[in-house]
Parts: sequence; C-alpha cells; structure tokens
Amino acid sequence: MTKKERAEKAVEILEGVYPDAECSLKYKHPYELLIATRLSAQCTDARVNIVTKELFEKYKSIDEFAEANLEDIENIIKPCGLYKTKAKSIIEMCSQIKNNFGGKLPDTLEQLTSLSGIGRKTANLIMGDVFGKPAVVTDTHCIRICYRLGLTNEKEPYKVEMELRKILPMEKASMFCHRLVIFGRETCTARKTNCEKCQLEGICEKNNYKK
Repeated sequence: MTKKERAEKAVEILEGVYPDAECSLKYKHPYELLIATRLSAQCTDARVNIVTKELFEKYKSIDEFAEANLEDIENIIKPCGLYKTKAKSIIEMCSQIKNNFGGKLPDTLEQLTSLSGIGRKTANLIMGDVFGKPAVVTDTHCIRICYRLGLTNEKEPYKVEMELRKILPMEKASMFCHRLVIFGRETCTARKTNCEKCQLEGICEKNNYKK
C-alpha cells in the first residue's frame, strides 16, 4: 500500500467513525475562531471555551478588540497561560485586520500569517473552517498519528504539512485533521496506543508507537 493509498483509506475510515466531527473551539464569528485558536497554544480547548465565553461577551467586534485595554484582556485570558503574550497579539492582530484588511479576515495563508501571533497551523484552520479552502492543520495529534500510520517520516509541522498535501484528498483534508484530534484523544493517544480497539490498525505501520 502506497502512502497515498494509506492516506485515502485513513480518510475514508475516520469519515465513517466520526461523521459529525467539527472544530472543538466555540465561536460565532470568524474572527472569534482566530482569537480562540491563538489562546489554545499550550492550553486545552475546553479551558479556552470557558475563557472566550466571557471574552466574547465583553468585546463584540474586531474594532472593540483593536481598541481594548491590554490589562483587561490579560485578566480575562489569564487561565489560558502565556496571557501577556497572547493578550498583546490579540490586540495587535485585530488592529492589523482593521487597518490592513478593511476589518475583514484575510483569506490567504500568506495574509493570515502576517497577523501577530498567527502561524501556519492557525492559518490553515481558518482557511479550512471559515473559507472552506484546502487546508492541513498539523497540530500535535496530526503529526503523531500520521507518523505512526506511516503517512510521513517528518515531525516538523511545516514538513508534515507539505508531505500530507501531496497524498491527502485535499477537499477532505481539513475535516480529516479534525477527526485526527478526536481519534488522538480517544484511541491513539500520546501516552499509549490502544491498538486492540483502533479502527486504523489494519493500515498502520506502527512507527514509534507505545503500548
């Protein structure tokens, strides 16, 4: 089985296992997903969702975030960790969106990654979930599972993304990455691989796996 065949089969299997998969971060407006994803660095999505409930109730637009008081943002997002850096970049990115993009989220990877604190992982998430464009979100679950499956021999996010773009059916890549998050939490965890109940066991090369 080639990498491409294995990738296509993995996509097909996880579609059946998690047909209703979606982003676990809660948001109503596209810019809220951008902010929530920024907050999720080294923090659980569950905690981010608690914090953003208060944050998005207080600040209701990109303009309000751009003009927000830094200490107020810091105090609200403190439970997410790295709050000083995150607060600064939230205000800066919203100012950039307001001043450089007419108050609307840009829709290219290059423009999104020009925003303060936004890397390719977040930019790909926005591209896929907001704009419905081909995207590969190489978070820790994606990197770990794709390496174990034998879809990539890389572990650096950019290299993994580039390799997966060559073998995944790109119209399904964004949702595949969401499904990998759920699969990585339930079955193929960082601490242990539960191969006995793994739906992908039949196509897995079992690279660097743990029992």
